[in-house]
Amino acid sequence: MQLLVTDARLITLAGQPAGGDPHSADVVGHHERGWMLVEDGLVAATGDGEPPAAVRAGVAAAGGEVLDVGGAFVAPGFVSSHSHLFTSGLRGLGVAETLYGWCDSMLGTTAHMSPEHIYWSTLHGALDFLSHGVTTAYNFTDPLQAWEPMVEGRRTGTAGLRDLSYHTRQADACRDAGLRFVDAIGMDATAGTDADVVDRFAASVEHTRAMDPSLALGVSIMGQVQWSPRPDAAEVEVAAMRRHGVTNQAHFLESPEAVPLQQSKFALYRDAGALGPDMVFGHFIQTTPEIIEQAAAGGAGMSWQPASNGRLASGVALVPEMLAMGMTVGLGLDDQACTDVADPWQNMRIGIAAQRARTKDPLAMMPELALRLHTLGAAEVMGVADRVGSLEVGKHADFVVVDPRQPDVGPLWHPVRSYVLSMSLRNLRAVYVGGVLVDEGGRSRHPLAAEASARLHTDLPALAARIGHPR
Repeated sequence: MQLLVTDARLITLAGQPAGGDPHSADVVGHHERGWMLVEDGLVAATGDGEPPAAVRAGVAAAGGEVLDVGGAFVAPGFVSSHSHLFTSGLRGLGVAETLYGWCDSMLGTTAHMSPEHIYWSTLHGALDFLSHGVTTAYNFTDPLQAWEPMVEGRRTGTAGLRDLSYHTRQADACRDAGLRFVDAIGMDATAGTDADVVDRFAASVEHTRAMDPSLALGVSIMGQVQWSPRPDAAEVEVAAMRRHGVTNQAHFLESPEAVPLQQSKFALYRDAGALGPDMVFGHFIQTTPEIIEQAAAGGAGMSWQPASNGRLASGVALVPEMLAMGMTVGLGLDDQACTDVADPWQNMRIGIAAQRARTKDPLAMMPELALRLHTLGAAEVMGVADRVGSLEVGKHADFVVVDPRQPDVGPLWHPVRSYVLSMSLRNLRAVYVGGVLVDEGGRSRHPLAAEASARLHTDLPALAARIGHPR
């Protein structure tokens, strides 16, 4: 299958190193008027101006499609380096709470969900991401061991264990939605013997790795040292990382409560040998210069969720400082239940505003850098930048079509900056995954979209009525 995209304000992010100048529009790779050729779901060529006659002739001979976008932006699909897609039906809960109170409200509801509940919730969340221009996500699955309220900085680890299908149905839902994803699996290290923990995790890994690798891009551990009652939780996770060749992203130093206790746990990961390119710290707000320096020196990355961090009153991560120390950073949308709208433009703008307000320096976070962090940077943190995150030859042709004239934002004095600062979901015309249209004007083309919506609107209120309405 061939698709030729023409008359595009083409943003590619091609060939831009992580250390590129964030104050230059060149950091994102931009053609004021360009074209892109897609073959068999991959980017085959890009260029300035009109496509060569030979390219047009080849597309016509192959019976391919020509998509003239009429001067609209064509840019990589967004990548969310930190997401919880199962939360799509739980927005608006715990609004008066910080992290753990919000978890009690939201995850206290999922504690009563069945594997089929969680399948449809995750499918709804994955389709929601696609409809908002997010084509790849690092997806934290709801663990087999249900949430428990925090006591003295940790969980008791005594909650019951759900069937393995509770995890596998979440991975199935991402695949069925057609979203590219990295599957993040909780190890549930306090349920059963150590052999049980290892075997359970291995079964989940095997299930996801048997899927189409063009969609299931990788497997990861949902790091839980922050709230685990096991003093050796970091060693358990590192052993699994090495045995299965998986990455690890830990929710870490997020909440403003009990900060010294949280900070003391960094040494657990450091001393277990976790620090490296396959280790990512999600949120990483309540840090110290020494913690950042050690994480950066070890090669660990960081996933930044500015909209979520504001919603939960968690604080503002020191992202410019982390970048200056050489950390790889990616942007994530986190839960739909704590960003409320899975809007990558809103996420970028909140991040830009937060960093500029914190530092009182407009150069602390420029639009070009924010865009990079929500596309190629996020893919780098996830370890999948060889396949997604930019519109480069050989990568998946995942892209958005964004029209600056509907609604009209006026002259584009600095097009890439206008793309970040002036575009919104109102301008999002279409979303393509592998060169195939999956959403148009906010309407999913997926055959299960209507059923996913109907099930959420029926099943979750019924569940809430049974357990008591969530806060």
